[in-house]
Amino acid sequence: MSVDAKNYVNGLMAKARAAQKQIEFKSQAEVDDICARLARSGTTEAFAKKIAELAVEESRMGNVPSKIGKMMVKVKGVYADLKDAKTVGIIERDTEKGLVKIAKPMGVIGALIPVTNCEATPFGKAISAIKTRNAIILAPHPRSLKTNIMATDRMREVLKRHGWPVDLVQTLEEISVDISGELMAQSDLILATGGTPMVRAAYSSGKPALGVGAGNAVTIIDVTADTDEVADKIMRSNTFDFGTSCSTENSCLVHESMVDKMKASFEKVGGYIVPFSVKPLLQKAYWPDGVHLNKDIVAQSVQRIAEIAGIELPKGKTFFVVEETGIGEGFPFAGEKLSSCLAMYTYKDFDQAIDMVNQITDFSGPGHSCGIHTTDEAKAIKLGESVKVARVMVNQPQALANSGAWTNGMPMSLTLGCGTWGGNSVSENVGYKHLMNTTWISWPIPSHEPSLEDLFSKEVLDEVWD
Repeated sequence: MSVDAKNYVNGLMAKARAAQKQIEFKSQAEVDDICARLARSGTTEAFAKKIAELAVEESRMGNVPSKIGKMMVKVKGVYADLKDAKTVGIIERDTEKGLVKIAKPMGVIGALIPVTNCEATPFGKAISAIKTRNAIILAPHPRSLKTNIMATDRMREVLKRHGWPVDLVQTLEEISVDISGELMAQSDLILATGGTPMVRAAYSSGKPALGVGAGNAVTIIDVTADTDEVADKIMRSNTFDFGTSCSTENSCLVHESMVDKMKASFEKVGGYIVPFSVKPLLQKAYWPDGVHLNKDIVAQSVQRIAEIAGIELPKGKTFFVVEETGIGEGFPFAGEKLSSCLAMYTYKDFDQAIDMVNQITDFSGPGHSCGIHTTDEAKAIKLGESVKVARVMVNQPQALANSGAWTNGMPMSLTLGCGTWGGNSVSENVGYKHLMNTTWISWPIPSHEPSLEDLFSKEVLDEVWD
């Protein structure tokens, strides 16, 4: 039965706005209390296992242990980052400048939920929305509707138990392009995590939007790195949830002097160095028409991908390592593969490696991230100064670090902005602070207008302009 998109979304929006109105003036203590309970509800071992199992069964993507890990790390991490943050009333006072900032909610957030991360994203976005006294309506992918409903029901149960309006958290249960478009048109802010077409639709909706860019992380393996340590980190990242993370290393750049050693290290941790004779078969399985990524390989085990490719995979192998030389059109392994598949390139010197990072991210995944394994801090800084990405991870597994980890200082997030390089409005990890308005109150202060001599150098003042 077809559903009228406008009427359907009107109904959800009316309930969301009524619910948000009820909490607009809740105290910081009240907001903090309910956020704690929402976060805890999503991170019990029993529930994390239950929703992870449903996510894999329904979406037919990823694996249960990784999805449990996302619930236990990312949901807890998002909450940990916002736990003590001020989001109600005065959040900043600058006496010297006579300024006070007051936090205000935005209203109703429309949140697009990716199928590859359908278990943790609803909790992360909803907790961030309620921390800033907003309502949220979740828009799941059709292949993760049941998972989204499970997450939403869990949070609504918590809200009801503690006397909060349950319609602060709702989900679309009817899914179509028209309904998603109507949700974006009626929301006060769109929080868009998902595929490029949906993110572009969010930016074209006429409403403020925070979107993400496509991933395609590439990492440099410096001559100072320990190849066994690097291989273990890349393996843990590349195999996490079968490589579905936008932060997964899709390519690595190895110095020419250590190629054989690096390949041996990859093999020790389950890497399958794809023979040149097998590479065409694997490439055909990934891109049957030579251009578009085969949806049937996304978030699948390497055993399943090997079956599709018609190749024999040695026992114990968990990720592909494909030696590559080209970048750009005609060399699809240089792009994002959404699976446990790593392209391996060789470089002669560090400047060439930096150039290759920029070439690869220009081709696929502009603005997202890159990494380096090195003991030379100067090289890490030089890389950061030279690349057009928002994140550079040093000596870390990208998929486990870009979006925040207990072992780094990155903000925990499930929405990674890629800046103007990736067509986004922000170049940082999106969190609660992006979901609130601020009102500035200004008092007069003594004039602080500088003299011309204080403002300009003598050389500038002495230059003849007219």
